[in-house]
Amino acid sequence: MGKRGKVILIGGGPGDPDLLTIRGKECIEKADVIVYDYLVSEKLLKYAREDALVIYVGKKGGEHTLPQDKINDLIADKAKEGKVVARLKGGDPFIFGRGGEEAEILADHGIPFEIIPGVTAAISVPAYAGIPLTHRDFTSTVAFITGHEDPAKRRSNIAWDKISTGAGTLVFLMGIKNLHNIVENLINNGRPPETPVAIVRWGTTNNQETVVGRLSNIIDLAKERKVAPPAIIIIGDVVMLREKLNWFENRPLLGKKIIVTRARAQASDFSTLLEGYGAIPIQFPTIETIPPESWDGLDSAIEGLAGYDWIIFTSVNGVRSFLERLRVKGKDVRDLKGVRICTIGPKTAAEIERLGIGIDFVPPEYRAEAVVEGLKEMGIKGKRALLPRAADARNVLPDELKEMGVELEVVEVYRTVSPSEKTNVIRRLMKDGEIDVITFTSSSTVNNFVGMFDKKDIPKLINGVVIASIGPVTAKTADDLGLKSVIVPKDYTMEALAEAINEYFI
Repeated sequence: MGKRGKVILIGGGPGDPDLLTIRGKECIEKADVIVYDYLVSEKLLKYAREDALVIYVGKKGGEHTLPQDKINDLIADKAKEGKVVARLKGGDPFIFGRGGEEAEILADHGIPFEIIPGVTAAISVPAYAGIPLTHRDFTSTVAFITGHEDPAKRRSNIAWDKISTGAGTLVFLMGIKNLHNIVENLINNGRPPETPVAIVRWGTTNNQETVVGRLSNIIDLAKERKVAPPAIIIIGDVVMLREKLNWFENRPLLGKKIIVTRARAQASDFSTLLEGYGAIPIQFPTIETIPPESWDGLDSAIEGLAGYDWIIFTSVNGVRSFLERLRVKGKDVRDLKGVRICTIGPKTAAEIERLGIGIDFVPPEYRAEAVVEGLKEMGIKGKRALLPRAADARNVLPDELKEMGVELEVVEVYRTVSPSEKTNVIRRLMKDGEIDVITFTSSSTVNNFVGMFDKKDIPKLINGVVIASIGPVTAKTADDLGLKSVIVPKDYTMEALAEAINEYFI
């Protein structure tokens, strides 16, 4: 008898990927097949196994990738093949998610299933909009209602005469296209026209926007603001609390589109920092790290490690490439015994310390003068030093060290090149005025960014865009190329850069 399959109906939450339950994450990680909907955050798919089959079955604006009966067949068939199927649905599977229908089909086929509740948009979106659905001073009753009902139906399944005044707070899901019908039925059945209303679009995401009005004018306001799905509608006096309790949309960077030019492998951490402030990072790696054209220089240095007094690391990439090559050559950190270590920047230092290697000197700031002065005080003059770095790095530091009397050997441990993807997309976004900030974290990211576009077009493309550079060296490179840096943090770290961008918009 073959392996018995199973289907797990998982509520993926309302849009913010951090609202996924722990149990939901565990099941995604173990699934053989993942079948997901339109409103599920694609960031949840990062938990999937590399060999998992991922199938999109989303419905958007009446367009169905697969009709519901075919989705039912799909999850049932995969389970019958002995697969563990994660049926990933937006919000909660049993609140207007058709999870009950899918579970019935599985029960009819004798297929084992599990239900993992999700954080429904019905409660989370109002919370992110600063609207408590119940409040001692306003109401102790709330009703969740589908707004997706066809207004052309001869008989509504909604008891408008009861629901209109029977609950203090009404929450309509998927109701934007039926807004006129909803408002008309509520007023005709006794709900006062002055009742406060809020429409929240893309709730719990950094795209969230809210329109507040009253039953009497909300239709006109929604048209004026061009509100489109996905959105939920909250009706009741509790909406008045939003003015005082609005916390999510008050963040300075909410909805700001920020280009991240870091290499792809390092961009995610910085993007996460920006998202925490409410921004929408757009990853546009202008730099890609690749191996050097030849390992000869580094290999020779590794064989003669005992002859160096100092090794100076200027980047995380330099540390990683050096240590990886050390392993390839059959050596390890024990071969660094007796060699003093200098690291430039806290991230570079952290990469070394993570391996339990002691650091002898970290300059207070990354300026050639500060590094040289500090190393001079450490007694490096007349010593032999190794500088593993990128092929195209600036020569200011090596020149200063050699001038001071250091016997310095510079070896190439990686190269940076400019990828060509997404240039047309970014050009269109800048041309349409959709970009708020461009960030640069090294001179290479600036040079490569400029090289991706026609130079005569750049002034027009960056018009109105704020340029943020991680430090004075990067800022000077940007300034020299016509990209005036408006934001330069005092500390040259990703955290400081993200914080400086946030403070600029306060």
